Amino acid sequence: MNDASLLKNPKTKKLLFSAGFSWLFDAMDVGIISFIVTALTLEWKLSPQDIGILTGMNSVGMVFGAAAAGYLADRFGRKKVLLWTLLIFSVASGLSALASSFWVLCLLRFITGIGLGGELPVASTLVSESMPASQRGRAVVLLESFWAGGWLVAALISYFLIPTYGWQIAFVIGALPALYALYLRRAIDDSPLYKSGKSKMASQSFTSKLNSIWTRKHRRTTVMLWILWFTVVFSYYGMFLWLPSVMTMKGFSLIKSFEYVLIMTVAQLPGYFTAAYFIEKFGRKFVMITYLVLTAVSAAWFGNADSAGMLIAAGICLSFFNLGAWGGLYAYTPELYPNSVRSTGVGLATSVGRIGGVIAPFLVGYMVQHNIQISTIFILFFVVILIGAIGVLLLGTETKGKELTD
Repeated sequence: MNDASLLKNPKTKKLLFSAGFSWLFDAMDVGIISFIVTALTLEWKLSPQDIGILTGMNSVGMVFGAAAAGYLADRFGRKKVLLWTLLIFSVASGLSALASSFWVLCLLRFITGIGLGGELPVASTLVSESMPASQRGRAVVLLESFWAGGWLVAALISYFLIPTYGWQIAFVIGALPALYALYLRRAIDDSPLYKSGKSKMASQSFTSKLNSIWTRKHRRTTVMLWILWFTVVFSYYGMFLWLPSVMTMKGFSLIKSFEYVLIMTVAQLPGYFTAAYFIEKFGRKFVMITYLVLTAVSAAWFGNADSAGMLIAAGICLSFFNLGAWGGLYAYTPELYPNSVRSTGVGLATSVGRIGGVIAPFLVGYMVQHNIQISTIFILFFVVILIGAIGVLLLGTETKGKELTD
């Protein structure tokens, strides 16, 4: 099956686009904060460590949101939890526009993160469970491609609106998904697999589900996924939330930095689309390992680039391969657990990853504060990403064409 046949089916097309736009809004909110902190650095005189704290608060909320939403989605349904997480992050994002101090904004970003962290694993599980095996991997990668659309919208908002109307306008726009949740309430159904096993999923306690993913049957998978999620999220949030700031550190103006990051962001889309093609042709492990290794190489290149042309070229490659790997990650993870604990397993792996998303912005802020060179910081990301690739190589199992059952 190709992308065209996937989109010809009205039911799968509607689900993919409905969940995809919720994903786009999620990415828009995450992307906007990376541009807002660049503006706030000038307005509020933030230190590098302040930037690390503010960008990291999103991920702190995501740690709790991903773990809680994964369990709740197994208990109450994918659709219901998806709607609630969408409402939480959009309302908190809108309120962020009213923040009058650094710590109030941090609190609101924490609440936003709870919703953001919960929405992503639940949406990917819903789409994964609703697709036939021959189309499932491609469908989830295409769902992930909406993330690039969200970052692109964030970059456009930041480039055209923040310099003129201030950073508050970006948060106001971030409240719009609350209205979209009203549409989703009628537009999508819960997955057939959840409906068929609803009573079994709802009857298990969180402790029971946690024990299940650490049984001998699933222990190897859980270790691999936790390593993979930690390294991917650590590197992504450490690099991409700092991209606009890194560009200003390298001597470019605020407007020029936003322009260059916008160009780099566009490269995310072909990264997703190529991953969507390769994931059904060559398998999940091939996509994960190849795209992670090339992400690591791109990170080392970006850190050592010393001209505008080299920075843009390295940034394009970084966006292309890193986001392609993300697409594979979301397609791969739900396929590794049985129905009864799938959402919980995905949520916990995502939650462990978000811990990496908490540490990385803080760590980069600390290293910048102590005058550690950007090239050294990006070599750190090079090493971390390779660890994730090695984990998949040694511990991962191929799931291409696998039916989702108990």
